Amino acid sequence: MVPLLEDSFGRRITYLRISVTDRCDFRCVYCMSEHMSFLPKRDLLTLEELDRVASAFVERGVNKLRITGGEPLVRRNVMSLFRALSRHLQTGALTELTVTTNGSQLARHAAELADCGVRRVNVSLDTLDPETFRTITRWGDLDRVMVGIEAARAAGLQVKINMVALRDANAHEIEPMLRWCHAEGHDLTLIETMPLGEIEADRTDQYLPLSAVRAKLAERYTLTDLTDRTGGPARYVRVEETGGRLGFITPLTHNFCESCNRVRLTCTGTLFLCLGQDHAVDLRAPLRQSEADEALHRAIDEGMAIKPRGHDFVIERRNARPAVARHMSVTGG
Repeated sequence: MVPLLEDSFGRRITYLRISVTDRCDFRCVYCMSEHMSFLPKRDLLTLEELDRVASAFVERGVNKLRITGGEPLVRRNVMSLFRALSRHLQTGALTELTVTTNGSQLARHAAELADCGVRRVNVSLDTLDPETFRTITRWGDLDRVMVGIEAARAAGLQVKINMVALRDANAHEIEPMLRWCHAEGHDLTLIETMPLGEIEADRTDQYLPLSAVRAKLAERYTLTDLTDRTGGPARYVRVEETGGRLGFITPLTHNFCESCNRVRLTCTGTLFLCLGQDHAVDLRAPLRQSEADEALHRAIDEGMAIKPRGHDFVIERRNARPAVARHMSVTGG
């Protein structure tokens, strides 16, 4: 028997986010540069290796797995990973297997995701305006995403919309997005832009504090604080006038690290212990060292020992460098 995962601050680790690829078919302005250099395929863990690592974490008490990217659904044969991991849902070891996607491939995969036991998907959608969508994503097609969202709903998947709040690009669209999401039966979560990786834009121009957004919404809507938790950092309110749920992820205005239960595995086998810090351990070498998992579990334990208390994100003009050099697409958010 191997012990349950706990870091040096006494926090139980029950949530693993797995980035299956750093590639994406969009180039969102807050996430990556337009001309990205991606990892060669030979550097990636195989889908079978990703299953093995994930299963080791499930053995240690992780009960929620989220598949991320880049855009996870562009990885070749990625549905075989979902099918493999679904066995942990059947045993009850996992309570949730889910995915974060830009929605571009959802129409193709929604039904099979549901068959694999996925019950909820997060779709990154920052605007309902086609021109603004093209500006933010550079390469994206809003119609294709909307068809994907409809396919997910038809497959019985609960859809949560994630919207990054950008001061000049979409601040005026937050209220229309709220009304649309709740009319369609979707939760909406707003996210502050994070200082990860070099991009062409100045993040001080992008940054919109959600404290200001909430204050503005409260002038028109009744926002009732909820104790709901979905395993991640979002804090939720119910919008009484719409009856829907609204989440806020605020890594800058309200640090959420004190209750962090998450670690992140990259597609190359690096385990990052914090989204906003560089603390990491390599799991690929011990994974390939032998067919047994003893070395893998030792490396995971090393990670628990160095998981930091929290991040220290700052966005300001006198400190314009990103908090960490890697892009969001590397660790999947």
